[in-house]
Amino acid sequence: MLELILATGNTHKAAELNALLSGENVRLLTAADLENPPDVEEDRPTLRGNAEKKAKAWYHRYQKPVLADDTGLEVDALDGAPGVHSARFAGPTATDAENRAHLKEKMRGHTVPDAQFRTVLAFVDENGTRFFEGVCRGEIIPEERGEHGFGYDALFVPKGYTHSFAELAPQEKNRISHRGRALRKFVAYLKSHRLAEN
Repeated sequence: MLELILATGNTHKAAELNALLSGENVRLLTAADLENPPDVEEDRPTLRGNAEKKAKAWYHRYQKPVLADDTGLEVDALDGAPGVHSARFAGPTATDAENRAHLKEKMRGHTVPDAQFRTVLAFVDENGTRFFEGVCRGEIIPEERGEHGFGYDALFVPKGYTHSFAELAPQEKNRISHRGRALRKFVAYLKSHRLAEN
């Protein structure tokens, strides 16, 4: 069995990724399973840069394969914002609710609601770094809907759907989400490379 470290303290992300890895020959370790996890400042200008920085820092600490992600909401009318600043759109210590409120304020007066969620995964092991990306197109709605999910989920309706991410059952969201798409690419890599070796 492959021991894989997920470089996050975010319990929502851990649960989502754990569900997507269910049935694979992988034991997922998170910050809760490890002593003294590194606190990595996400100060890179791109999602890819932040994911790589986190993955390398955690790999250096534990010397085990590490998967790290960074995710951003990219709104067309806001020239791709909040993007890499999604987690701190309303300020460095902003809550999810404050970020959503800030996004709603920014969207007032804009008639084009098109947006996308984008996730970049960075996987670091003894062979180097590999990246896996997933995108989910959709649109921003003016008022929050739904109780599931986290972050901006209550304001985002994926393309082809009438329900927000926060209204969808977790299994359905995982099937179509940006993170789910990136992770399925990663799992395909694991099956064809790492797991085949074990």
